Amino acid sequence: MLQLPHQPLEVAAVPPQRVPAREDQAGPWHSEAVCRRDEAGLFFAPSKEPTAARLSREESAKRVCARCPVMVECREHALMQPEPYGVWGGLTAAERRVALARRRRRDVELKAAGASGRVAAAG
Repeated sequence: MLQLPHQPLEVAAVPPQRVPAREDQAGPWHSEAVCRRDEAGLFFAPSKEPTAARLSREESAKRVCARCPVMVECREHALMQPEPYGVWGGLTAAERRVALARRRRRDVELKAAGASGRVAAAG
């Protein structure tokens, strides 16, 4: 399980239900995650973090993700949950929202294309 560093009270703690699940809950991919060996504070923002500090921290977290052998699995986990906080699979929460919106849009387009194809084939 990812260990959270000791944090002062003013730092926003990760909500307990959003801490990455243990291996028996999330599957074997989680045990291979590079972030298990890094500071959790790198992946989750303290409260009232200045923008420049946030951007720097997120870029550092993304560099850790880039060398992770289970980055894709982590990203899919975060998109399927969906995880509202932190850097997961090399994506920030805002980037995951964009990715989910694109997926929804693509799914709608595929369903519409499939429906119009069935109508044309029936006609």
